[in-house]
Amino acid sequence: MDINFLVKLSTRAWSIDVLAALFSGVAGRQATLLSKTGASRTALLNCLEHLISLELVQRNKGHGHPLRPEYLLTQLGEYVGETALKIVSLAPTANERLILNRAWSIPVIVISAEPRYFSEIKHKLKPITDRALSQSIQLLEKQNWLGRRIDIEHRPPRPIYQTCNTGKLLSQTLIQSYA
Repeated sequence: MDINFLVKLSTRAWSIDVLAALFSGVAGRQATLLSKTGASRTALLNCLEHLISLELVQRNKGHGHPLRPEYLLTQLGEYVGETALKIVSLAPTANERLILNRAWSIPVIVISAEPRYFSEIKHKLKPITDRALSQSIQLLEKQNWLGRRIDIEHRPPRPIYQTCNTGKLLSQTLIQSYA
């Protein structure tokens, strides 16, 4: 899988949490997923529809009421769910999970595994806006998942970003899973 898939996956909040929960054996019904993830009902339903469109999740055809369906991982969903569970285990607190649920956090973490300038990150994440990238970088820096240093040999001096601490572990996990 490539960075474009990660961008698509992370456009909906709770995608990683839902995939991790389903992979870990949580029953794929709304009530259990709501309880496990902490998402609102609307956010969860939007997330599930998004995961269905990415062909990671499907409705269980022979089970449940039409208004309260059960969801199952597809074969691709199993593969991605395993990685999602690893990611969730590296970010166990509620605050860390909220950061991972932000739209651009995971793609920025993956791209920043190597030292990158702002413009390089933006180029690799084509649809991202300057504002969204700036906010993601600030959030990841505040969490101490992304480090910033100034390249003084460049004229004018420019900041370089690279993952650190938990951000480095997350990027390594994602890169290994999708290499």
